[in-house]
Amino acid sequence: MQINITGHHVDVTDALRDYVTEKMGKLERHFDHVTNVHVILTVEKQQQKAEATVHASGADLFAQNETDDMYASIDGLIDKLDRQIIKHKEKMSDHKQKSGGVKNMVEEA
Repeated sequence: MQINITGHHVDVTDALRDYVTEKMGKLERHFDHVTNVHVILTVEKQQQKAEATVHASGADLFAQNETDDMYASIDGLIDKLDRQIIKHKEKMSDHKQKSGGVKNMVEEA
């Protein structure tokens, strides 16, 4: 998984970079097919904003979170992405296991 971290009006320190990388590992535990993640950290006046786009097999997921603390914003962002990835994984596995193909159709007259 490749992680790109960008900062707007904020310096991306090693501590922030390590924190984001550590938290993104949680996403990879739930779904192995995450290929690329782009994280943007922004400071606007008093609000600290974190947003990310996750490129996984079969979907591109986006989430953002805004609080007064950058670390809390990152935590909220990871929670949102985690829920989305779990939902996407369930959709993919449900789709593969459906038995509603043409062979299994019962004709009703």
